Amino acid sequence: MGTKEQVLSFFEKCGELENCKFIMATAKIKDLLKCIVNCPDLYRLFEEVTQNFNYLAARAQCLVTETDGIYKRSYCVLPQPTDKKLAFCFCLLVEFDREAIDFNEFLRIYFPEDGSYFASYHAFCDTVIRGMQDAIAEVFAEELRQPVALAEDGITVNSAKAGMISALDLAISEEKQYISTNPDIPAEERDGAFAMLTQLFEAVKQENVPLINALICGYNYFAMYNRCVSGGMADLINQITLYEQLL
Repeated sequence: MGTKEQVLSFFEKCGELENCKFIMATAKIKDLLKCIVNCPDLYRLFEEVTQNFNYLAARAQCLVTETDGIYKRSYCVLPQPTDKKLAFCFCLLVEFDREAIDFNEFLRIYFPEDGSYFASYHAFCDTVIRGMQDAIAEVFAEELRQPVALAEDGITVNSAKAGMISALDLAISEEKQYISTNPDIPAEERDGAFAMLTQLFEAVKQENVPLINALICGYNYFAMYNRCVSGGMADLINQITLYEQLL
C-alpha cells in the first residue's frame, strides 16, 4: 500500500470515528490507532514527532482551566506547530485507549457544549480528530496530489471515499444546523442556503466536481453577503478539497 493509500485509509478511519455512535467511540479510537500502526509511513511519522515530545508539559498547556470569579471554564486547544499537534493528538488517543484518562469525563470537562455527550463528542471530533486530519493532509500534501494507485486486479484503491462522504455528510448537516438556528438570516436567504447545502451533498455522492465547486462557491458568497460564516465552514471547504483529490 502506497503512501497516498495509507493516508486515505487513515482518513477513512477518522470518518468512521467522527460518524459513529458515541457508545462506539472508544472502539473506533482503537481502530484508528491500529490503522496508524499498520501503515508504515504514518507509523514512522508519529514515531518521529513523539520521539522528543514532552506530553505531560503539552497536556498542561493544551488542557486549559480558567477561573472567572466563582466559575470555572475548561477547554482543549491544540498546539500550533504541525509536529506537536500530531504528537499531542496521538498521545491523547493512546491515553483514552489505555483508559489512563476516562473518555466520558474528559468530554464532560473539556467539551461541555450543551451538557449532552452527543454534542460534546462531536465538538471533540471537530477539534482533535479533524485537527489530526488537517495536519496529516499538510504533511502528505504532495503525495495526496498523486494519482491513486491501482490494485493488482485493476480496481482503484479508493476505500477512503466512503469515509470522506460520511465526514462531509456530518459537516454539511452541522452547517445546516447553524443556518437554521441563526436568527439574523432572512427566511428566504436561509431557505436558499439550505437548498444549496442539500444539493451540495447530492453532488458529492454523484462525484460531480463542477457542480460541487459551483455550489460551494455560491454558498461561500451567501455566507459572506449575509455575514454568517460559521466556525465549521473552513473545515467543510478543506474536506471538499480532500474529497475531490480522491476522484
